[in-house]
Amino acid sequence: MNKKFLIILFSIFILSFNAIAASDGELILSKNEQPKKIKDCFEKLNRVTFSFNQGLDKAIIKPIAKGYRKLPDPIQKGTSNAVRNLSTLITIPNNVLQGDVKTAAINTGRLVVNTTVGLLGIIDVANKMGFPKYVKEDYGQTLGAWGVGPGCYIVLPVLGPSTVRDTAGSFANVMGGDPWYNASVHGNNEFLSESLFITSKALSGIEFRANNIDSIDNLEKNSVDFYASVKSLYLQDRENKIENQTRGNIEVIYKNEEEWEEIDSQ
Repeated sequence: MNKKFLIILFSIFILSFNAIAASDGELILSKNEQPKKIKDCFEKLNRVTFSFNQGLDKAIIKPIAKGYRKLPDPIQKGTSNAVRNLSTLITIPNNVLQGDVKTAAINTGRLVVNTTVGLLGIIDVANKMGFPKYVKEDYGQTLGAWGVGPGCYIVLPVLGPSTVRDTAGSFANVMGGDPWYNASVHGNNEFLSESLFITSKALSGIEFRANNIDSIDNLEKNSVDFYASVKSLYLQDRENKIENQTRGNIEVIYKNEEEWEEIDSQ
């Protein structure tokens, strides 16, 4: 139990900024949309925690991310594919909980194909076979789709921006949302070692931070209140993702393998 707790702690540390990642793994800034008003009930404490997290990022995460960006493109691409493949294990149960059995079946097929033929997901074989594009889901999104309100805005130590609802979802992700780890390490299948589990979690955060070094730097430089800007960005991103599930009138258009945009289909 203690060993898994340390693994979880390390994982959420390296994923400090992952909470504000957009669907494509890159930061998308919008000045035209404002999130619905959500109370910042703990603003004074949140600002202190935010400053603490910023110090950790500047001291540890950002330097690592800069080194990651210097790796050859094929290594970065393979790493991104493998991390995305692992995240499918969180998405599939949430597809089911949201009543989207069809997408759950597609993502299960994607997981099987990429894990086997794609060498643990390093090669996105499913994409080459014409599978629909992969969109991440989590338990916070599922709660939102069920009609659970966000509650107050919270900045968690190390983990970063959240809400009461998304914090509850994060606990579900951590405690019940790592079937790959449970099945592979504690079950009969020793397919994924603990070191590989830690590495996959760490690389997810590093990849996001590396993709967004310039975006986050620019946001900080141009913001009168960086804390408020990050809060707005996080809440806008979460609101958009949940509305895409509940409204049913958002169509995702993929221009190529790396780019996407959302349009209203009505």
